[in-house]
Amino acid sequence: MIPSPSTRPQIRFELTVLDTPDPKSSATFYAELLGWEMVRIEDDWVTVRGTSGPGLAFQLAPDFVAPTWPDPSVPQQSHLDFDVPDLDAAEAFALQLGACAVGERVPDDSFRVYLDPAGHPFCLCRP
Repeated sequence: MIPSPSTRPQIRFELTVLDTPDPKSSATFYAELLGWEMVRIEDDWVTVRGTSGPGLAFQLAPDFVAPTWPDPSVPQQSHLDFDVPDLDAAEAFALQLGACAVGERVPDDSFRVYLDPAGHPFCLCRP
């Protein structure tokens, strides 16, 4: 049974956390990609945020195994989608930062798939 609004506790989405063998390197990639800032830097945890809304955090995982998507031997488990008005410009920028394009482009070219330098999949999408 779903609680009524008066009894439901306040819950707010705060962060998406990605495991990585190098939290600072992963955080640097996404901070530069999104124009965000690193707001918490520790050896095993780095958080990046924009001016509002949820942020991203990167947690040390020394035994991290990157997804092999589209090869299913290590599933992607999750991925991030980013809206961009100009796919070509966003792609060039992401590749310059160290992303790697993967998969085949869709016929309508509404999104493109990449791996960040640690191997996490993400998409650049037309809004």
